[in-house]
Amino acid sequence: MESIAGTPPQETVLQGIPVSRGIGIAPVHVIARGFAAPEVYEVDDAEAEKVRFEAALKRTKQQLVELQERIKAISGAEDGMIFEAHQMMLEDRAMIDQVNAAIEKRGQNAEFALYAVIQNYLEAMRRVPDPYLRERTADIEDVCQRLLRNFGPEDHRVGGPDERHILVAYDLSPSDTAAMDRRHLSGFATEIGSVNSHTAILARSLGIPAVVGLQKAVLNVRTLTPAIIDGYSGKLILHPTAETLERYRGIRSEKEKVRHELEAQRDAEAVTTDGRKITLSANIELFEELPLVKNSGARGVGLYRTEFLLLKGEQMPGEMEQAEVYSRLAKALDPDPLIIRTLDAGGDKLPVEPLSEPEPNPFLGWRGIRVSIDRPAMFKEQLRAILRASAHGKVAVMFPLVSGIREVREARKLVRECMAELKSEGVPFDENLETGVMIEVPSAAVIADLIAPEVDFFSIGTNDLIQYTVATDRVNHRVAELYRPTHPAVIRLIKQTIDAGLGAGAWTGVCGEMAGDIRLTPLLLGLGVEELSVGPHQVPRVRRAIRTLSHAECAALADQALKSPLSLDILELSTDLARKYYPELLD
Repeated sequence: MESIAGTPPQETVLQGIPVSRGIGIAPVHVIARGFAAPEVYEVDDAEAEKVRFEAALKRTKQQLVELQERIKAISGAEDGMIFEAHQMMLEDRAMIDQVNAAIEKRGQNAEFALYAVIQNYLEAMRRVPDPYLRERTADIEDVCQRLLRNFGPEDHRVGGPDERHILVAYDLSPSDTAAMDRRHLSGFATEIGSVNSHTAILARSLGIPAVVGLQKAVLNVRTLTPAIIDGYSGKLILHPTAETLERYRGIRSEKEKVRHELEAQRDAEAVTTDGRKITLSANIELFEELPLVKNSGARGVGLYRTEFLLLKGEQMPGEMEQAEVYSRLAKALDPDPLIIRTLDAGGDKLPVEPLSEPEPNPFLGWRGIRVSIDRPAMFKEQLRAILRASAHGKVAVMFPLVSGIREVREARKLVRECMAELKSEGVPFDENLETGVMIEVPSAAVIADLIAPEVDFFSIGTNDLIQYTVATDRVNHRVAELYRPTHPAVIRLIKQTIDAGLGAGAWTGVCGEMAGDIRLTPLLLGLGVEELSVGPHQVPRVRRAIRTLSHAECAALADQALKSPLSLDILELSTDLARKYYPELLD
């Protein structure tokens, strides 16, 4: 990649794996792998250093909770679960004791004692013969870097210049990606990673062009090298020629033209060519995201995640503080709906009641509606706040991770209790508040016909539904190939849920990642979905897709898909129909 003295550098194309669409043209900025040792100095007060260590641990835990909820808000519930493992490391008693012992023995500052202990951990992990376990060193490094930063007031952003640039790195952790200053980022490329990694999903959600699998890029690419990143084909082009630059600027111009056309349809209804209307709404977690919702033309919020509000501090906000936030959202969206999902987090996240020891399998543990029902006083504070907000706009409530009808009835019983209490207090609320449940667990989908008479709507959380149905963690490289949204079992569970809702007069929407995948829009419409809730930036593309499709043609496709035994065949059926009507959105 070096040029001979006196000759201009030649254009070089590095081929990787495309994970997020888009084109970026900018100089490269390279960040190296690993982290440097902190400054070391002698200390006289070991106890004071232990206090500093404890403060850094506490601060890091809180940051991980906040990052987890932010990532969940963008890419789905399980995508934030990577921080479960990170937080377990911070609660590892053996590690904490070793650091405290090292502080006393060495007589040195806490951050260097931590660094020394972690280096021993890493060295031991690198010698493990199992490659999957060796890869977990990245998690340890990520946690250690964050801990080291939290001994001081350093900025937590990934390093980068204040001008537009393409970031090249060995890897980007979820916390790195969530903290990047995206104002100056034209795209990123990493040496490792996969299409289904947390970082890739986050890049797609944020609309950042991204490529992974560029081997030895950190060593072979120089900072300030002019480059093009092509998130469509997976290329990083170094020293592009004038012809290449002109071609890519043309491609980017065409993509911009499509974007402007999408924006021009912002106020158009999401209705098929044969008249079937779909409610197209947005997923959010912060009040500050409302301008994005308005600009996208979404019809309200189909999923407001409350975890960031509830878990961002050392104490959960009370009823009135929650009610103020929910009411502001309801007023701002009125007359469009606001669907508020009650707390969907593991019990270890509760600031008022931390678990004494980590759960062995948080995915199957004390989380979601289970926590709320087991802590009725806490749950009722949130329900009363939601009811208060219902006096200021069209508000609905839905319950996460429902696995059976008992949970539905328990939750609705508490809603009725809250209504009675507020009525006796003279507090106004919507007595016809709609209640719904998220269908994320196969058991709930199987008995959807029993649940449907108890609720007003279903919202299918496809990320968890797929994961639990096919027993696959999509970020585990050994089994990620098995995580298939079009698995016949998943498609049948979605259809079963929709039909059960129709039979009882309950509508069904989808709020998982499938809702924003325009390759699957024909399939979802054909199955009978009535609402799609996606990230605000995805709304224009999904609207355009819906407006070009015939529902009758989609229904015929769905009938064919339900008879197919192979997930790839189902994906091909839906993608072919999508390509027939909106190829400009797919290419």
